[in-house]
Amino acid sequence: MSERDTYPAGVPCWVTNLQHDVRAATAFYEELFGWETESGPADVAPYALGRLRGRDVAAIGTMPDRDAAPAWVMEVRVDDLPATVARVREAGGTVLQENVDFSPVGRLGVFQDRQGAIFCAWEAGDREGAQVINEAGAWAMCALRTPEPEPAAAFYGAVFGWETEAFGPATMFRLPGYVGGEPSQPAPRDVVAVMLPSAEGVPVVWGTDFWVADADGAVATVERMGGRVIEGPFDAPPFRQAVVADCGGAVFSLSQLRPELLPA
Repeated sequence: MSERDTYPAGVPCWVTNLQHDVRAATAFYEELFGWETESGPADVAPYALGRLRGRDVAAIGTMPDRDAAPAWVMEVRVDDLPATVARVREAGGTVLQENVDFSPVGRLGVFQDRQGAIFCAWEAGDREGAQVINEAGAWAMCALRTPEPEPAAAFYGAVFGWETEAFGPATMFRLPGYVGGEPSQPAPRDVVAVMLPSAEGVPVVWGTDFWVADADGAVATVERMGGRVIEGPFDAPPFRQAVVADCGGAVFSLSQLRPELLPA
């Protein structure tokens, strides 16, 4: 399932890295993940599309708010953006932008959930989403860090139809009937996202995880390219992981799949 051409409604389909210096971030991710990149038109805000084997994996765009910190943002595939806007409002979320039109590529809604985490909804036109996922150099999963999983479960269940299930200290978001991920993954293949516990008082945010072939080597590259290591590398079977920030300060995680770390 590392190559995809379509996404059903309710499945995260894309991630964008919003930066103040798109050129520096592009060089960072080219070196870290081996992306080939294509810059956007010269008459619009700086933008770069990251690719592996000529297939789209993620984007780097210009942060519209000069005072906001660079960040990775998740987009969830929807079939009806106005209906999604209505569900967000009914569930107690905040609509930041109802309809950002990127025709013919698609259109985007920008929201905050009840706890303040920002996410997007994507109604596809020509582009469904990431064409390569769940392999080294590609995005694999998004995780909501919150001290209160119950209201988050209710919100995303109302907006996207996600169901929840405990998985150790984490909570899995599942979309019944969906088959994604990889056969080797430890979680059920209808898992579309996860929730992880965080401390009270810490902002509730969606985090973005990328798979790598060598977590320790990737961390060394992050530091060499002007990023910083926040945590790790550490073993969290079946992964070896690290939490890092890129050269602009956007936080994300790195995961190396290592099934041999699981107990025999």
